[in-house]
Amino acid sequence: MQEEALQILRTGANVFLTGEPGSGKTHTINTYVAWLRDHGIEPAITASTGIAATHIGGMTLHSWSGIGVREYLTEYDVASIAENKNVKRRLTGADVLIIDEISMLSGSLLDMLDQILRAARERSTPFGGMQVVVVGDFFQLPPVVRRSYGGGDGVDVDEDQTSPFAFRSRAWYELNPIVCYLSEQHRQANDSFLELLQAVRRGEELEKVRDSLKSRVVKEAEAPKEAPRLFSHNRDVDRINSERLESISGKSHTYNMTGKGSDMAVASLKRGCLSPESLVLKKGARVMFTKNDIIGGQFANGTVGDVMEIAFDGTPRVRTIDGRTITVVPMEWTMGEAGRILARITQLPLRLAWAITVHKSQGMTLDQAVVDLSKAFEYGQGYVALSRVRALDGLHVVGYNERALEVHPEVAHQERNFKQQSADARARFSAMQPSEHDEIVGLFLNSAGGSLVGGVAPKKKKGRGSAPKEGTHETTLALIRSGKSISDIARARDIKEGTVIDHLQTLYVKDEVTKQQIERMISSQLRRALPRIAEAFQAYGTDKLSPVHAALKGVYSFDDLKLARILCG
Repeated sequence: MQEEALQILRTGANVFLTGEPGSGKTHTINTYVAWLRDHGIEPAITASTGIAATHIGGMTLHSWSGIGVREYLTEYDVASIAENKNVKRRLTGADVLIIDEISMLSGSLLDMLDQILRAARERSTPFGGMQVVVVGDFFQLPPVVRRSYGGGDGVDVDEDQTSPFAFRSRAWYELNPIVCYLSEQHRQANDSFLELLQAVRRGEELEKVRDSLKSRVVKEAEAPKEAPRLFSHNRDVDRINSERLESISGKSHTYNMTGKGSDMAVASLKRGCLSPESLVLKKGARVMFTKNDIIGGQFANGTVGDVMEIAFDGTPRVRTIDGRTITVVPMEWTMGEAGRILARITQLPLRLAWAITVHKSQGMTLDQAVVDLSKAFEYGQGYVALSRVRALDGLHVVGYNERALEVHPEVAHQERNFKQQSADARARFSAMQPSEHDEIVGLFLNSAGGSLVGGVAPKKKKGRGSAPKEGTHETTLALIRSGKSISDIARARDIKEGTVIDHLQTLYVKDEVTKQQIERMISSQLRRALPRIAEAFQAYGTDKLSPVHAALKGVYSFDDLKLARILCG
């Protein structure tokens, strides 16, 4: 299914990439990003949380979008963010947006993102016309919301309910992503354990699940000391790690994180990094690797071991549970944008591993773990903890409450819909002729400023405000002079109407088309609205579109406003 998902992604379609933990979501999205870069396209890579952002080398969605800590947006906020020079450059400089860990992104934030992108990119299409790829599993930890959230006006998305999930937002409804549900399993190889996890997802046969867990219940004193403990609260984790480190005799070695870049970007990276800003180690300390060794393949995020020695220069050597010895050197975590590194931090890819929170374990694969869910308080916490482990015999349970096995009933219901939608998508794309698929891929690459030839160095992508090639202008101009409408030209050239309007703006500035010619090309409805739009431009004393779009309550699209700005000027 991974290859089928990649085939769909390469068409430029909006996609929701999902599946059970260990099904290959991260691998699939990394492969797609590499393909995009190989064809000259630099995607915007974001995540809902700082931890997830450090895993993928991107930014938090809050930072990338300029939304920050806002919980809602006024019309002034939308205009202000969309016209911010740095934010606008980010939002218009990419044509592909990837959002990881979508389960922890609230529906209200997704709606705000949609508003900002439409305003900044001056497009009325969802998310300003970007390809949007959302990645994640809604059975994992849900978003933290401080207020209830319902659907948008005029859209049938259960407006009277208070679902916090992104799939209930107006933006998701309008984006209408193709669901790609990955069904292969690369973490749990044991069929009985897989069945247990799937029963938790479905919320069915929980008595059998409880019986299986009872067989794995141990007393704390009997739990294997070498296995990391998973807790639901930070205070338990900090207490265990501090007590165990202090119990070891010997010299302490402190490793301080270094950073380079803007203070804000470095601080954001530090908050999301699983390695602590100040790491204290001793010989004999239980540690966990916090990063994947992509080049050497010696360790992965979640590999556990013991510090066997610390060299005179401070370099630790770790012996893993399976007996391998690794000399650990500092590694980098970076925050990137448009192929540029905005900030970087450097630290040993280690953390103390006698205990870790369930939240920070997301994305890890553990050979064994001691799980304490007696204080579980959130849907999905138990499922996340259980699904970190490769096999049932690696799971040791020292406590759990009834909430630990609960998954959100709304997510369980939606899961069935996602699977059906994915099956439908597979059927549609499998019926597509290879030549048709290749043609769609070519059109997508061309529209996103990429190269049809793979294996080339990424091109420097033109900014959205850059003029098109002269030949492109001339072709559009010839069709204008032949009396074609905007929609006629778009169909004839197989481009978007918004692109034709961008051409019109450039041709008008160059005195190659007149207002009269443009006025003949617009709809009668827009022609009647010109006086009202002109008043809005005059009232705000600006030629910027976002304030006018907000003042007119979004009644007129950004494309309409572009045309009106020419004709009313």
